[in-house]
Formats: sequence, structure tokens, C-alpha cells
Amino acid sequence: MCGITGFIDFNKQTSKEELVRMTTSLAHRGPDGDGIELLEGPNAQVGFGHRRLAILDLSDHGKQPMKFEHLWVCFNGEIYNFQEIKDELTKLGHQFTGSSDTEMILHAYLEWGDKCVDRFIGMFAIVIYDMKHERIFCLRDRAGVKPFFYYWKDGLFLFASELKAFHEHKRFQKEIDPSAVAAFMQYGNVPTPHCIFKHCTKLMPGHSMTISLSDKQFSQNKYWDVYDSYNKPKLTLPYEEAKHETEKILQSAFEYRMVADVPVGVFLSGGFDSVAVTSLLQKDRTDRLKTYTIGVPDIGLNEAPYAKEIAEHLGTDHTEFTCTQKEALEMIEELPFNFDEPFADSSAIPTTLVSKMARKDVTVALSADAGDEIFAGYNRYDYMQRYGDRLSKIPGFMRKMTAATMNRIPSNAIPIFKSKYNFHNRYEKLKMVLRDPSDHNIMLSLSQQFTDDQMKKMMEAEYEILQTAYANDALDRTTNSSLGYMMAVDYQTYLVDDILQKVDRSTMTVSLEGREPFLDQRIIEYAAQLPDEYKYHNGVKKRILRDIVHQYVPKEMMDRPKMGFAIPIADWMMNELRPLVEEFVSEKNIKEQGILNWDEVAKLKRGFFLGKKEYDFKIWYLLMFQMWYAKWMG
Repeated sequence: MCGITGFIDFNKQTSKEELVRMTTSLAHRGPDGDGIELLEGPNAQVGFGHRRLAILDLSDHGKQPMKFEHLWVCFNGEIYNFQEIKDELTKLGHQFTGSSDTEMILHAYLEWGDKCVDRFIGMFAIVIYDMKHERIFCLRDRAGVKPFFYYWKDGLFLFASELKAFHEHKRFQKEIDPSAVAAFMQYGNVPTPHCIFKHCTKLMPGHSMTISLSDKQFSQNKYWDVYDSYNKPKLTLPYEEAKHETEKILQSAFEYRMVADVPVGVFLSGGFDSVAVTSLLQKDRTDRLKTYTIGVPDIGLNEAPYAKEIAEHLGTDHTEFTCTQKEALEMIEELPFNFDEPFADSSAIPTTLVSKMARKDVTVALSADAGDEIFAGYNRYDYMQRYGDRLSKIPGFMRKMTAATMNRIPSNAIPIFKSKYNFHNRYEKLKMVLRDPSDHNIMLSLSQQFTDDQMKKMMEAEYEILQTAYANDALDRTTNSSLGYMMAVDYQTYLVDDILQKVDRSTMTVSLEGREPFLDQRIIEYAAQLPDEYKYHNGVKKRILRDIVHQYVPKEMMDRPKMGFAIPIADWMMNELRPLVEEFVSEKNIKEQGILNWDEVAKLKRGFFLGKKEYDFKIWYLLMFQMWYAKWMG
């Protein structure tokens, strides 16, 4: 795992010092070494910068940028099946000097060209410079585990693992895109492929990009699409056979993520996903897995007792960290630097804290994300299955009348429910669903904090509604249900832009490699073809994964409500964080920026502080944007 950056300058005006600064800005991603290469081609100047977190082949044979024959590579990530590919290449006559997956990539590209990716199982952002053909080849992994930003303007192409590297180039123009701000206010992140800055883009997961240096031509190719699996006919095998095959694929995927020349640990929350990873990896091992859990009891976030009980049952070497509310609050001021594009998922706080603690013992940690998107684990899937049809059958005038009534009654005025976790936010979203209960609108209403109509009032600057994967219509609805639709959309949106971005920045900011065992492509390619009832059955979410886990951990030990990394942002902003809200979400700041409409912002603030807790996420999004703006646009 590393940090990569670099450029193609068709004007040949970039200095070595700029490349050094760009590379140094990513030092947290790779504290074990650095390397730069400045190459003068006939048509352009090419620069590669690399910060190394040594995981495989700790010797200098793994140092980057790396050259083989006429090829240079700059690579972030891991190819877990590199040894098998290397063996295949050896039989074809290739000879290797080291034992890194980076060297394998160069040989694989020389042998198979762009098609080499078809053999890769891993997480990766790769840039290859083919000096012979004056061609740059960029590649991002199928699920989007590893980030890849790029900038193109006035003959200058920049790429990097994080946006902060671009700020170190004197010709980078940091112009905010108001359309991206509007999208952030709706989703809490800037959806792929868009970026907060004009002329900046994220390479889409499952895509490659080729740049011809002779004529400045750019072309993109989609080499993998999750819809290809969802659109295949559903499998017709018995449940027990499906469970056995699922476990076999999971076992293989999880074992691959243990390949490293440094210590590896597992984040163990006590939920089904992390317990699945831990139990399958521990069951045939004599050495004890290192597992890590964090609790913040002050704020009611404490799965540590459950995780400890499970760790004792499975026999892992378990470490439990306890943080105070003060430590969690202090982390907020670091978020704008760590997430150098506006980002509003508050669970980044405990994720960063547990990463910081785990880094004291290990260099690699397995994070059990994507189990919800693959096996139907989110509460919203349950909601869709239980109420989707019922809502659509209610006459339109009744739904709209109910929503209007709810609009007049603040969520904080409703007895009993007002103290339930996340009730205020769900109350607000229910109003949006009542207005239009179609699958697409339910998905948007469950994903957005502001509707398109609300954003028209919120925005002062001119903007456009960005096209995102929420509008992708490639799913065959004749073979896929509402449940399949939601999972497929989540896999391309919430997973990529929220979960994976959160884990990448939270781990890499403390120089920890975060690996995602559930994001082996073989898992989703198989699970997408399973019948819905194998994933969601009679109100039971993640049915098949639960039944696999219950073979190793007693059902009664796992039988409790899903907790998640819930942060009490409403209470914080009404109390400890109120000075921050007043400082950053101020009339002066909003009006000077000219992006948001102060009158609408003031209404939200006033309503929130008068007791409308359902506005908590909206105010939090505003706070996160304003803190980001102060850090990067000041």
C-alpha cells in the first residue's frame, strides 16, 4: 500500500521540486521510503512520485517507481494472487529479480497488455508509462477500493491518490465546482466520477484510461461492471449447496488478504461481517489472529464487550481500545486534512481512532466492509422489503397529506421515538418517500439529505444536477427485484464514495494498510446470482452469511441489534460543537463564498437549535463543508 502521484506536462514546464512536493504531501501513506522519476519524452515530460508502505518484498527490489525494459510503473495497492500470475509468467519465459507484486505487474503488462487486469485479484490504482509507444495506461480496481484522482487543463495532467498532492503544483487551479458542492450537500460526499474542483475527476472503478502522448488523445474503457453479474440468470441450486459454495469463495478471498511480509490484524466489531472474516480465518490456524475493537462508552458506542466474547470463543489475540468523547471530538479538527475533498460520514472518527491504535501492533488490517451491500444487510433493504409495496398502494393524496402533516410536527416532539437511534434523520426521509414511493425515489430519498427541489433553494451559485450511478439503468429489471436494484446501486455509490473512501483515508492517514476481504470480485460475481431469499428471508437480513457464521459462533452470542459506528452529532452540535458551528457556518462565511444561500442556511440553523433534531445531518454537512473550505480554499 502506498501513495502515488505524478504528471504529464505537454508544455514541459514542471520542475523536479514540484514533483518532490507532490510526493512528500502523501508521506503519511508511505513512511517507509520514497521515489521520484522525471522522464523527458519527445512529446511530453512525465513525472512519477511514490511513497512506500512496505508490505511485500521489504527489500529495495520492491522500490518504486519501477522500470522493466521500456515500461515504468507507479502502483498503489496489492495484487493478492500475484504469485500465481508470476508462476504463469515464469513458464512463459519471464525472469524476476525480486518478489513484489509491482514487478509482476510490469511483466504481465508486457505479456498481455491492457488485458493483464483480467487476471488480477486485488485493490489497485496503477499508472504505466510505455516509453516505446508513447502511451500512459491508468487502471483502477473493480470495486474502487483504491482512489485515483486526476486533473487535466492547459496541457497539464496530474494524478494522485489524494487531492492534496495537486495543491503542490503551481499550475493547479483550485476552482470549486458548485455542482459538486450541491451533490456533496445531498450525499455527504462528492459522487464518482465527479470532484469538488473543476477540471478534476475520479477514474471510475472497473475502468482503465489510456493517454496517447503523441496526440493528447484520452480514451476510457470499462473492463468490469457489477451489473454483468446481476443480469445473469439467477442460480437454481439448493440452499445448502449455495451456502457451501459461498463459504468456499469467502475462505479463498479472506486467505488472500492475509498475504504479507508484515504483521496483519483484523478489525472485529462483533457484527456478522467482521465475525465472518475472523472465524473463517481463525478456524484452521494454530497461530492466533490479532483482532482489534474500539469503544467510546461516553457516547454509547461500545461493541467492545460483544467483540471480546466472540474473540474469546474463537481464540484470537484480542486488543480492546477505549476512547473518550474528548478524544473523538478532538479528531474532528483533523478531518479536513485527512479527507481533502468534503466528506461527511461521522463514522470516520472511530474508524480513524481504531486505525491509529491498531497501527501500534500491525501494518495491515482487514476491514469487513461490503457485506451489507453484497448480502443485503442494511436496514433500508428491510424497509424496502417490508413497506415498499404497501407505500405504493396508498393513494397519492393520502401520502402527500401525511407528509405535509409530518412537516409541521418536529421529530423531537414525538414521545418515545425521539430517543431512538437515528429516528430524527429517518423521520425526515420518510416524508420524502411518502411523496414518491418508486424504487428509484426510495433509493434517492434514503441516500440524500436534500431533494433536488430543496437544493434549488439552498444554492446561491449556478449549478447543475450531476449524473451519478444512481441513474444507471443497466440493471435488467425482469430478472432483478427491488432488493437487487438497491444492492447493485449501493455497490456503485455508497460503497465507493462513502465506505471505501472513509476506510482508505482513515487507515492511510496513520500509515496502516486497510484491506477489504469482501471485495474480491469472485464474491459479488457469485452472490449477485443467488436468489433473493438466500440473502433476505422472512425479515432476516444476510441470511446466508449468518448461517455460515453460526457454524463457528453460537447464534445466541450473535443475536443482538446492529449497532454500527453511531456518532451523536446532534447532541454534539447543540453542545460541545456549537462554537464550531457558529464559527464556520456563519453569515459572513456563507455570503463571502457566494455558493450557498444564507437565508436557507440560517433557517436550518435556527430550526436545528430550536429543537428540530432531524436537521442534524444537514447541519453536519454544512459544518464539514465549511471546515474543508477554510482548510483548502483559505
